[in-house]
Amino acid sequence: MPDTTVIKVNSHHSPKGAMGQKYLASGKAMSMRLWENEQGSDNDLHARDYETVGFVISGRAELHVEGSTVVLEPGDSWVVPQGAKHKYNILEAFTAVEATHPPAQVHGRDEK
Repeated sequence: MPDTTVIKVNSHHSPKGAMGQKYLASGKAMSMRLWENEQGSDNDLHARDYETVGFVISGRAELHVEGSTVVLEPGDSWVVPQGAKHKYNILEAFTAVEATHPPAQVHGRDEK
């Protein structure tokens, strides 16, 4: 029998992670999180053991991935491959939704 579970998450009541992210809907293979009005920058390049795709709602940021830099603006989407060294430099208060595969929050993956 296929999984017929339906999940609805209201972001106003979502739990927050240590980095300020709000956890949205999460399935077995992927999850979503919301970054609202983020400011500042990552100091060091880091790699995660999940793939990330994102969509910019507002603000601007530079994404540095494996020697390349792209400017992210409202309406842009992006991919950070699993294991790619990257960092973000927030240029203007940044709001974005990301989906991760496998789910970032499982086993504390996004808190490392």
